[in-house]
Amino acid sequence: MKALITGISGFAGSHLAEFLLAKNNLAISGIELPGSRLDNIKHIKNRLKIYRCDIRNRPSLFKIIRDFKPGMIFHLAAQAFIPDSWDMPSDSLYTNIIGTLNILEAVRKADWPLRIQIACSSEEYGKVYKNEVPVRETSELRPLSPYAVGKVGQDMLGYQYSQSYGMFVVRTRAFNHLGPRMGEGFAASSFARQIAFIEKGLQEPVIQVGNLEAIRDFTDVRDVVRAYWLALKECKPGEAYNICSGRGYKIKEILDILLSFTKEHIEIKKDRNRLRPSEVAVLIGDNTKFCKQARWEPRISLEKTLRDILHYWRDNVKNE
Repeated sequence: MKALITGISGFAGSHLAEFLLAKNNLAISGIELPGSRLDNIKHIKNRLKIYRCDIRNRPSLFKIIRDFKPGMIFHLAAQAFIPDSWDMPSDSLYTNIIGTLNILEAVRKADWPLRIQIACSSEEYGKVYKNEVPVRETSELRPLSPYAVGKVGQDMLGYQYSQSYGMFVVRTRAFNHLGPRMGEGFAASSFARQIAFIEKGLQEPVIQVGNLEAIRDFTDVRDVVRAYWLALKECKPGEAYNICSGRGYKIKEILDILLSFTKEHIEIKKDRNRLRPSEVAVLIGDNTKFCKQARWEPRISLEKTLRDILHYWRDNVKNE
């Protein structure tokens, strides 16, 4: 069996590649943007076949899929940093919607059996009311950022292609996932990176923060990529599934746990530049549907996840 991962050198993509490589009967290939860094997969790069391609480039994408002939595609490539979607909304929408459309068209025209998992997002739920928490897959989608609108677009495309063409498409709506190699623009990774810099004497003992009151549902990325695999093995085509822990934490709690891992005395300062024009206040998911269908549950504690993120930055600040 062959598996293709779009966005293979990204945060989740690199962890998924590691997970799949542990399965001896799989040949793994990945798609990455031309010129993008492969730091996240440098330790496994010699075990992978990497194609350089922008998923918005339809002819190149079609050729890669025809040449490699995967039996499954994990579609993770996206413009994934929400603040960037505010600055470049058209780029975000084009990458996430048209890029996904190109993947689906290539799969539709394939003349061999092929399953596809589309990595959608809990951000699609957007404005969630108190009586809707925890959020179920049947909840109304009220996106609050250009990124979230793009994710709704790719989600609905996956549904439409499964219904119109009978394609095996599973849509996973992952809630916030954390772990080593997470981009520094995300809150937990930003906090850990700043702590590591402070410990090395490279930054004043002050951490800049955004909104600490938002409540999110956090799962370790290594549990999430295991869920992606199970989604294609155990789940029903055409369906959407929440991947989450079912428990909410304030961003402040994440910061407090990370601060408990250091001996430094650190001041916290609000940075207005880290605030967004609109933000989801509470986002906690109901994972009942997926847990029942895939026999999955999170295994890694939040404390271990956050400790691993901090260790990652402690090991990497010297390379900054």
